[in-house]
Amino acid sequence: MENTNLKPAIRFPEFAENWKPNVLGKLENINFLKGKGISKADIVDDGKTECIRYGELYTIYDEVINKVYSKTNLPTSELVLSKANDVIIPASGETQIDIATASCVIRDDIALSGDLNIIRSEINGVFLSYYLNNKKKKAIARLAQGSSVIHLYNPHLKTLKLNLPIPDEQKRIADFLTSIEIRISSLKEKKDTLLDFKKSVMQKIFNQDIRFKDDNGKDFPDWDEKVLSKVFSGLKGKGISKDKIVENGKNECILYGELYTKYPEIVTEVISSTNSNEGVKSKEGDLLIPASTTTTAIDLANVTAILKEDVLLGGDINILRKKEKLDSAFFAYYLSNHYKTTLAKYAQGITIVHLYFSHLKKVKILVPKIEEQKKIANYLIAIDTYIEELQKKINVIEDFKKGLLQKMFV
Repeated sequence: MENTNLKPAIRFPEFAENWKPNVLGKLENINFLKGKGISKADIVDDGKTECIRYGELYTIYDEVINKVYSKTNLPTSELVLSKANDVIIPASGETQIDIATASCVIRDDIALSGDLNIIRSEINGVFLSYYLNNKKKKAIARLAQGSSVIHLYNPHLKTLKLNLPIPDEQKRIADFLTSIEIRISSLKEKKDTLLDFKKSVMQKIFNQDIRFKDDNGKDFPDWDEKVLSKVFSGLKGKGISKDKIVENGKNECILYGELYTKYPEIVTEVISSTNSNEGVKSKEGDLLIPASTTTTAIDLANVTAILKEDVLLGGDINILRKKEKLDSAFFAYYLSNHYKTTLAKYAQGITIVHLYFSHLKKVKILVPKIEEQKKIANYLIAIDTYIEELQKKINVIEDFKKGLLQKMFV
Protein backbone atom coordinates (compact mmCIF):
# COMPACT_ATOMS: atom_id res chain seq x y z
CA MET A 1 0.00 0.00 0.00
CA GLU A 2 1.29 3.46 -0.90
CA ASN A 3 2.38 5.55 2.06
CA THR A 4 0.07 8.58 1.96
CA ASN A 5 2.16 10.52 4.51
CA LEU A 6 5.13 11.29 2.27
CA LYS A 7 4.11 14.88 1.65
CA PRO A 8 5.77 17.94 3.26
CA ALA A 9 3.74 20.25 5.48
CA ILE A 10 4.66 23.27 3.33
CA ARG A 11 4.62 22.79 -0.40
CA PHE A 12 4.33 24.65 -3.68
CA PRO A 13 0.74 24.31 -4.95
CA GLU A 14 1.66 22.83 -8.34
CA PHE A 15 2.90 19.63 -6.68
CA ALA A 16 0.63 17.06 -5.02
CA GLU A 17 2.07 13.55 -5.40
CA ASN A 18 3.89 11.69 -2.64
CA TRP A 19 7.64 11.80 -2.36
CA LYS A 20 9.13 8.39 -3.16
CA PRO A 21 11.09 6.38 -0.55
CA ASN A 22 14.59 5.44 -1.66
CA VAL A 23 17.96 4.25 -0.42
CA LEU A 24 20.76 6.60 -1.47
CA GLY A 25 23.07 3.87 -2.74
CA LYS A 26 20.36 2.23 -4.85
CA LEU A 27 19.47 5.27 -6.92
CA GLU A 28 20.19 5.20 -10.64
CA ASN A 29 23.11 7.18 -12.05
CA ILE A 30 24.70 7.91 -8.67
CA ASN A 31 28.42 7.69 -7.94
CA PHE A 32 30.30 7.91 -4.66
CA LEU A 33 33.83 9.29 -4.80
CA LYS A 34 36.54 10.39 -2.35
CA GLY A 35 38.58 13.56 -2.37
CA LYS A 36 42.35 13.53 -2.56
CA GLY A 37 44.89 15.00 -0.15
CA ILE A 38 45.43 18.75 0.04
CA SER A 39 47.29 19.76 3.21
CA LYS A 40 47.35 23.19 4.86
CA ALA A 41 50.88 23.61 3.50
CA ASP A 42 49.49 23.24 -0.03
CA ILE A 43 47.22 26.29 0.38
CA VAL A 44 48.67 29.47 -1.19
CA ASP A 45 47.16 32.89 -1.80
CA ASP A 46 48.12 32.98 -5.47
CA GLY A 47 47.20 29.38 -6.28
CA LYS A 48 45.92 28.53 -9.74
CA THR A 49 43.27 26.03 -8.64
CA GLU A 50 40.44 26.75 -6.20
CA CYS A 51 40.10 24.05 -3.56
CA ILE A 52 37.98 22.98 -0.61
CA ARG A 53 39.43 21.25 2.45
CA TYR A 54 37.19 19.13 4.65
CA GLY A 55 37.58 21.24 7.79
CA GLU A 56 36.21 24.26 5.94
CA LEU A 57 32.79 22.60 5.66
CA TYR A 58 32.39 23.01 9.44
CA THR A 59 33.55 26.60 9.63
CA ILE A 60 33.11 28.47 6.34
CA TYR A 61 30.54 26.96 4.03
CA ASP A 62 26.77 26.55 4.15
CA GLU A 63 24.56 24.31 2.02
CA VAL A 64 25.59 26.01 -1.22
CA ILE A 65 29.22 26.80 -2.06
CA ASN A 66 29.33 29.83 -4.35
CA LYS A 67 32.61 31.48 -3.39
CA VAL A 68 35.67 29.30 -2.72
CA TYR A 69 38.21 30.71 -0.27
CA SER A 70 41.29 28.50 -0.70
CA LYS A 71 43.68 27.91 -3.61
CA THR A 72 46.52 25.53 -4.39
CA ASN A 73 49.25 25.07 -7.00
CA LEU A 74 49.19 21.29 -6.86
CA PRO A 75 49.01 19.76 -10.38
CA THR A 76 45.40 19.14 -11.35
CA SER A 77 46.41 15.64 -12.47
CA GLU A 78 46.96 14.83 -8.78
CA LEU A 79 43.61 16.22 -7.65
CA VAL A 80 39.95 15.23 -7.63
CA LEU A 81 38.01 18.01 -9.35
CA SER A 82 34.36 18.81 -8.79
CA LYS A 83 31.50 18.59 -11.22
CA ALA A 84 28.76 21.17 -10.81
CA ASN A 85 26.03 19.69 -8.58
CA ASP A 86 28.41 17.53 -6.49
CA VAL A 87 27.39 17.17 -2.85
CA ILE A 88 30.29 16.86 -0.40
CA ILE A 89 30.24 15.58 3.19
CA PRO A 90 33.21 15.34 5.60
CA ALA A 91 34.64 11.86 6.11
CA SER A 92 36.07 12.57 9.58
CA GLY A 93 35.49 14.92 12.47
CA GLU A 94 35.24 15.34 16.22
CA THR A 95 31.52 14.67 16.72
CA GLN A 96 28.88 12.70 14.88
CA ILE A 97 26.55 15.64 14.45
CA ASP A 98 29.30 17.91 13.08
CA ILE A 99 30.31 15.37 10.49
CA ALA A 100 26.75 15.24 9.13
CA THR A 101 27.29 18.43 7.14
CA ALA A 102 26.46 18.54 3.42
CA SER A 103 27.33 21.25 0.90
CA CYS A 104 26.69 21.52 -2.82
CA VAL A 105 29.52 22.62 -5.11
CA ILE A 106 27.86 24.43 -7.98
CA ARG A 107 30.91 24.81 -10.25
CA ASP A 108 33.24 22.48 -12.12
CA ASP A 109 36.95 22.04 -11.47
CA ILE A 110 37.12 22.86 -7.76
CA ALA A 111 39.74 20.61 -6.15
CA LEU A 112 38.21 18.51 -3.36
CA SER A 113 40.58 17.42 -0.62
CA GLY A 114 40.96 14.13 1.18
CA ASP A 115 38.51 13.31 3.96
CA LEU A 116 35.66 14.44 1.74
CA ASN A 117 32.89 12.13 0.57
CA ILE A 118 31.57 13.15 -2.85
CA ILE A 119 28.07 12.27 -4.03
CA ARG A 120 27.69 12.73 -7.79
CA SER A 121 24.15 12.14 -9.01
CA GLU A 122 21.21 13.44 -10.99
CA ILE A 123 19.48 14.63 -7.82
CA ASN A 124 19.46 18.42 -7.59
CA GLY A 125 22.54 19.02 -5.44
CA VAL A 126 21.25 22.19 -3.78
CA PHE A 127 18.02 20.41 -2.84
CA LEU A 128 19.96 17.39 -1.56
CA SER A 129 22.28 19.49 0.61
CA TYR A 130 19.38 21.31 2.29
CA TYR A 131 17.51 18.03 2.69
CA LEU A 132 20.45 16.16 4.25
CA ASN A 133 21.42 19.05 6.54
CA ASN A 134 17.94 19.51 7.92
CA LYS A 135 15.73 16.42 7.63
CA LYS A 136 18.47 13.78 7.60
CA LYS A 137 21.22 15.25 9.77
CA LYS A 138 20.59 12.97 12.75
CA ALA A 139 20.18 9.92 10.51
CA ILE A 140 23.56 10.63 8.90
CA ALA A 141 25.15 11.19 12.32
CA ARG A 142 23.97 7.73 13.41
CA LEU A 143 25.85 6.20 10.44
CA ALA A 144 29.18 7.66 11.59
CA GLN A 145 31.59 5.44 13.53
CA GLY A 146 34.41 5.92 16.02
CA SER A 147 35.02 7.56 19.38
CA SER A 148 37.98 9.97 19.62
CA VAL A 149 37.89 10.51 15.84
CA ILE A 150 34.55 10.02 14.06
CA HIS A 151 34.52 8.57 10.54
CA LEU A 152 31.82 8.60 7.90
CA TYR A 153 32.52 6.93 4.57
CA ASN A 154 30.62 6.42 1.34
CA PRO A 155 29.64 2.80 2.18
CA HIS A 156 27.86 4.22 5.26
CA LEU A 157 26.14 6.93 3.21
CA LYS A 158 24.91 4.41 0.64
CA THR A 159 22.60 2.89 3.29
CA LEU A 160 20.86 6.21 4.04
CA LYS A 161 17.09 6.09 3.56
CA LEU A 162 15.49 9.18 2.07
CA ASN A 163 12.37 10.40 0.30
CA LEU A 164 12.63 12.26 -2.97
CA PRO A 165 10.18 14.41 -4.93
CA ILE A 166 10.21 14.60 -8.72
CA PRO A 167 13.07 16.65 -10.31
CA ASP A 168 10.82 19.67 -10.98
CA GLU A 169 9.91 19.93 -7.31
CA GLN A 170 13.54 19.44 -6.28
CA LYS A 171 14.50 22.40 -8.47
CA ARG A 172 11.61 24.54 -7.23
CA ILE A 173 12.65 23.99 -3.62
CA ALA A 174 16.33 24.55 -4.44
CA ASP A 175 15.64 27.80 -6.32
CA PHE A 176 13.40 29.12 -3.56
CA LEU A 177 15.90 28.41 -0.77
CA THR A 178 18.71 29.83 -2.89
CA SER A 179 16.78 33.09 -3.33
CA ILE A 180 16.44 33.37 0.45
CA GLU A 181 20.15 32.65 0.87
CA ILE A 182 21.03 35.32 -1.69
CA ARG A 183 19.01 37.87 0.28
CA ILE A 184 20.75 36.88 3.52
CA SER A 185 24.17 37.04 1.84
CA SER A 186 23.41 40.48 0.44
CA LEU A 187 22.49 41.82 3.88
CA LYS A 188 25.59 40.23 5.43
CA GLU A 189 27.78 41.84 2.77
CA LYS A 190 26.23 45.24 3.55
CA LYS A 191 26.84 44.67 7.24
CA ASP A 192 30.47 43.62 6.67
CA THR A 193 31.04 46.67 4.44
CA LEU A 194 29.63 48.94 7.13
CA LEU A 195 31.76 47.30 9.83
CA ASP A 196 34.86 47.88 7.68
CA PHE A 197 33.80 51.48 7.12
CA LYS A 198 33.26 51.99 10.85
CA LYS A 199 36.71 50.61 11.63
CA SER A 200 38.34 52.83 9.01
CA VAL A 201 36.49 56.00 9.98
CA MET A 202 37.20 55.49 13.71
CA GLN A 203 40.91 55.25 12.96
CA LYS A 204 40.79 58.55 11.08
CA ILE A 205 38.64 60.27 13.72
CA PHE A 206 40.78 59.18 16.66
CA ASN A 207 44.00 60.03 14.81
CA GLN A 208 42.36 63.42 14.18
CA ASP A 209 42.71 63.04 10.43
CA ILE A 210 38.98 63.80 10.38
CA ARG A 211 37.71 66.62 12.60
CA PHE A 212 34.15 67.75 13.24
CA LYS A 213 33.03 71.39 13.26
CA ASP A 214 31.02 73.06 15.98
CA ASP A 215 27.43 74.16 15.42
CA ASN A 216 28.70 77.47 13.98
CA GLY A 217 30.95 75.73 11.47
CA LYS A 218 34.11 76.61 13.37
CA ASP A 219 36.99 74.29 14.30
CA PHE A 220 37.01 72.75 17.73
CA PRO A 221 40.10 73.42 19.89
CA ASP A 222 42.98 70.97 20.11
CA TRP A 223 42.48 67.87 22.22
CA ASP A 224 43.90 68.08 25.76
CA GLU A 225 46.28 65.48 27.16
CA LYS A 226 45.10 64.00 30.45
CA VAL A 227 45.83 60.92 32.54
CA LEU A 228 42.93 58.50 32.90
CA SER A 229 42.66 59.05 36.67
CA LYS A 230 42.04 62.76 36.05
CA VAL A 231 38.91 61.90 34.08
CA PHE A 232 37.65 58.76 35.88
CA SER A 233 37.70 57.20 39.32
CA GLY A 234 38.00 53.43 39.61
CA LEU A 235 35.63 50.99 41.34
CA LYS A 236 35.24 47.24 41.27
CA GLY A 237 32.12 45.14 40.69
CA LYS A 238 31.00 42.64 43.30
CA GLY A 239 29.53 39.13 43.53
CA ILE A 240 26.78 37.68 41.26
CA SER A 241 27.68 34.20 40.04
CA LYS A 242 26.18 32.55 36.96
CA ASP A 243 23.91 30.38 39.08
CA LYS A 244 22.17 33.52 40.35
CA ILE A 245 21.06 34.56 36.87
CA VAL A 246 17.32 34.00 36.40
CA GLU A 247 14.71 34.95 33.85
CA ASN A 248 12.62 37.97 34.81
CA GLY A 249 14.66 38.64 37.94
CA LYS A 250 13.91 41.77 39.94
CA ASN A 251 17.31 43.33 39.21
CA GLU A 252 19.10 43.81 35.91
CA CYS A 253 22.72 42.73 36.06
CA ILE A 254 25.91 42.32 34.04
CA LEU A 255 28.53 39.60 34.50
CA TYR A 256 32.10 40.23 33.42
CA GLY A 257 32.08 37.41 30.84
CA GLU A 258 29.19 39.08 29.01
CA LEU A 259 31.42 42.04 28.25
CA TYR A 260 33.44 39.81 25.90
CA THR A 261 30.58 38.01 24.22
CA LYS A 262 27.28 39.88 24.34
CA TYR A 263 27.79 43.64 24.50
CA PRO A 264 29.17 46.12 21.96
CA GLU A 265 30.66 49.46 23.00
CA ILE A 266 27.31 50.80 24.20
CA VAL A 267 24.81 49.07 26.52
CA THR A 268 21.28 50.39 26.22
CA GLU A 269 19.45 47.10 26.99
CA VAL A 270 20.62 44.66 29.67
CA ILE A 271 20.11 40.97 28.85
CA SER A 272 20.54 39.33 32.28
CA SER A 273 18.66 39.60 35.55
CA THR A 274 18.88 38.25 39.08
CA ASN A 275 16.94 38.19 42.32
CA SER A 276 20.18 38.74 44.21
CA ASN A 277 21.01 42.15 45.66
CA GLU A 278 24.75 41.61 45.22
CA GLY A 279 26.72 43.78 42.86
CA VAL A 280 27.61 47.44 42.57
CA LYS A 281 24.82 49.63 41.20
CA SER A 282 25.70 51.38 37.96
CA LYS A 283 25.46 55.09 37.35
CA GLU A 284 24.53 56.37 33.90
CA GLY A 285 27.73 56.69 31.88
CA ASP A 286 29.91 54.19 33.76
CA LEU A 287 32.58 52.52 31.67
CA LEU A 288 33.03 48.77 32.22
CA ILE A 289 36.23 46.81 31.57
CA PRO A 290 36.70 43.09 32.33
CA ALA A 291 39.26 42.52 35.09
CA SER A 292 40.40 38.98 34.25
CA THR A 293 40.57 36.40 31.49
CA THR A 294 42.14 33.03 30.81
CA THR A 295 42.90 34.00 27.19
CA THR A 296 45.01 37.02 26.19
CA ALA A 297 45.43 40.56 27.42
CA ILE A 298 43.93 42.04 24.27
CA ASP A 299 40.60 40.44 25.22
CA LEU A 300 40.53 42.50 28.40
CA ALA A 301 40.84 45.78 26.52
CA ASN A 302 37.09 45.97 25.85
CA VAL A 303 35.48 49.14 27.15
CA THR A 304 31.69 49.27 27.38
CA ALA A 305 29.59 52.29 28.32
CA ILE A 306 26.41 51.55 30.25
CA LEU A 307 23.75 54.19 29.83
CA LYS A 308 21.41 52.92 32.56
CA GLU A 309 21.22 53.55 36.30
CA ASP A 310 21.07 50.88 39.03
CA VAL A 311 22.18 47.87 36.98
CA LEU A 312 24.04 45.45 39.27
CA LEU A 313 27.64 44.99 38.16
CA GLY A 314 29.21 41.67 39.11
CA GLY A 315 32.70 40.76 40.22
CA ASP A 316 35.76 40.99 37.96
CA ILE A 317 34.44 44.17 36.37
CA ASN A 318 36.41 47.41 36.50
CA ILE A 319 34.07 50.38 36.75
CA LEU A 320 35.36 53.73 35.50
CA ARG A 321 33.11 56.46 36.88
CA LYS A 322 33.42 59.91 35.35
CA LYS A 323 34.77 62.75 37.46
CA GLU A 324 33.82 65.51 35.02
CA LYS A 325 31.21 66.21 32.41
CA LEU A 326 31.93 63.96 29.44
CA ASP A 327 30.31 61.69 26.88
CA SER A 328 30.79 58.08 27.97
CA ALA A 329 29.85 56.67 24.56
CA PHE A 330 32.76 58.58 23.01
CA PHE A 331 35.19 57.10 25.55
CA ALA A 332 33.87 53.57 25.01
CA TYR A 333 34.56 53.82 21.27
CA TYR A 334 37.83 55.68 21.82
CA LEU A 335 39.37 53.38 24.42
CA SER A 336 38.06 50.12 22.93
CA ASN A 337 39.55 50.88 19.55
CA HIS A 338 42.25 53.54 19.52
CA TYR A 339 43.71 52.55 22.91
CA LYS A 340 43.07 48.82 22.79
CA THR A 341 46.71 47.79 22.40
CA THR A 342 47.85 50.38 24.97
CA LEU A 343 45.40 49.14 27.60
CA ALA A 344 46.37 45.51 26.94
CA LYS A 345 50.02 46.29 27.70
CA TYR A 346 49.10 47.02 31.31
CA ALA A 347 47.57 43.58 31.94
CA GLN A 348 49.47 41.19 34.18
CA GLY A 349 49.62 37.43 34.62
CA ILE A 350 50.11 34.30 32.54
CA THR A 351 47.56 31.55 33.27
CA ILE A 352 45.01 34.15 34.38
CA VAL A 353 45.51 37.65 33.03
CA HIS A 354 44.39 40.58 35.18
CA LEU A 355 43.79 44.22 34.38
CA TYR A 356 42.83 46.68 37.11
CA PHE A 357 42.19 50.42 37.24
CA SER A 358 45.32 50.79 39.39
CA HIS A 359 47.28 49.62 36.33
CA LEU A 360 45.53 52.09 34.03
CA LYS A 361 45.18 55.28 36.02
CA LYS A 362 48.39 56.82 34.64
CA VAL A 363 47.56 56.08 30.99
CA LYS A 364 47.73 59.32 29.01
CA ILE A 365 44.88 60.07 26.62
CA LEU A 366 43.92 62.99 24.40
CA VAL A 367 40.52 64.40 25.28
CA PRO A 368 38.43 66.64 23.00
CA LYS A 369 35.92 69.14 24.33
CA ILE A 370 32.60 67.55 25.30
CA GLU A 371 30.80 69.13 22.34
CA GLU A 372 33.16 67.33 19.94
CA GLN A 373 32.90 64.14 22.03
CA LYS A 374 29.14 64.20 21.51
CA LYS A 375 29.37 64.77 17.76
CA ILE A 376 31.81 61.86 17.38
CA ALA A 377 29.74 59.58 19.60
CA ASN A 378 26.48 60.40 17.82
CA TYR A 379 28.07 59.74 14.43
CA LEU A 380 29.41 56.33 15.50
CA ILE A 381 26.14 55.43 17.25
CA ALA A 382 24.28 56.17 13.99
CA ILE A 383 26.57 53.73 12.15
CA ASP A 384 26.03 51.09 14.84
CA THR A 385 22.28 51.63 14.72
CA TYR A 386 22.28 50.86 11.00
CA ILE A 387 24.45 47.78 11.61
CA GLU A 388 21.99 46.59 14.26
CA GLU A 389 19.05 47.13 11.89
CA LEU A 390 20.79 45.02 9.24
CA GLN A 391 21.43 42.27 11.78
CA LYS A 392 17.79 42.30 12.84
CA LYS A 393 16.74 41.85 9.20
CA ILE A 394 19.22 38.99 8.86
CA ASN A 395 17.83 37.35 12.01
CA VAL A 396 14.23 37.66 10.78
CA ILE A 397 15.01 36.06 7.41
CA GLU A 398 17.15 33.32 9.00
CA ASP A 399 14.32 32.50 11.43
CA PHE A 400 11.88 32.42 8.51
CA LYS A 401 14.23 30.11 6.61
CA LYS A 402 14.67 27.87 9.65
CA GLY A 403 10.92 27.53 10.04
CA LEU A 404 10.52 26.62 6.38
CA LEU A 405 13.28 24.03 6.47
CA GLN A 406 11.51 22.19 9.26
CA LYS A 407 8.38 21.79 7.13
CA MET A 408 9.57 21.55 3.51
CA PHE A 409 11.03 18.05 3.66
CA VAL A 410 9.74 14.55 4.39
